[in-house]
Amino acid sequence: MAGSQPIRIGTRGSLLATTQAGTVRDALIALGRPAELVIISTQGDRSQAPVAEIGVGVFTAELREAIADGRVDAAVHSYKDLPTGADPRFVIAATPARADARDALVARDNLVLGELPAGATIGTSSVRRAAQLRALGLGLEIRPLRGNLDTRLNRVSSGELDAIVVARAGLARIGRLEAVTETLEPVQMLPAPAQGALAIECRSGDAELVGLLANLNDADTQAAVTAERILLAELEAGCSAPVGAIAEVVESIDEDGNVFEELSLRACVAALDGSDVIRASGIGTPDRAAELGRSVAGELFELGARELMDSLH
Repeated sequence: MAGSQPIRIGTRGSLLATTQAGTVRDALIALGRPAELVIISTQGDRSQAPVAEIGVGVFTAELREAIADGRVDAAVHSYKDLPTGADPRFVIAATPARADARDALVARDNLVLGELPAGATIGTSSVRRAAQLRALGLGLEIRPLRGNLDTRLNRVSSGELDAIVVARAGLARIGRLEAVTETLEPVQMLPAPAQGALAIECRSGDAELVGLLANLNDADTQAAVTAERILLAELEAGCSAPVGAIAEVVESIDEDGNVFEELSLRACVAALDGSDVIRASGIGTPDRAAELGRSVAGELFELGARELMDSLH
């Protein structure tokens, strides 16, 4: 790639997507490389059907094809939207520092989750969120929710819904954190694997660009997301499955007072009706993130996750 040519970054056209991709463009410009955004429409943008119905990769397939056919040099994805299966045509060249991975409640009258009355309507099209909400036993009525973040927020402010649950990172990136009435801790609701993280993808043969984009990588985020995504792949569950996971690099101290880093992973598989939630966790080292993901997935299987997943189909 000629050094003077702008790096063309493919992105979906929503405010959130262009804001996320804009941070990558600005980071490349700060490195001395011109860069520009190229808007690509995806099936997920054109359909209002629940993601669970229209399938894995609906927000990423067209972006990947634009990389493959040379319309763009790279693409910025919400990492959780990417299928877990590898595509040899592409490489994830960088995973920038992750935003807050937790889910957030936006409710009428500044209510928190425990204050919503039984029968209150709460919007989400994520089967993961719906299953975990039902498991809390609060008697909430789950309603489908699609559209960009402003559209979703308006369904609460207009009174159409009592509350919605969305990714906190998305609200932070578009400057709407004031709408959050409660940030949901992982003990209440485990986020989607790779939630809050971005994936910068390019052609696997583009060594120069891979090397440049590597400057934007955050090692702790890469380790955490690797563990979460390997777990998801081991479970053979798509991004629309009721699987929650969060991994974090944390500092620990050994008995001699030496500080070292560990990678912790918590995960769950939930029944769609909320009747059962299987949880598992583990600790490893950041350089063995994939092994940790496989280990915790194995523990979930031992606890009955396979039977629970089979019952979903």
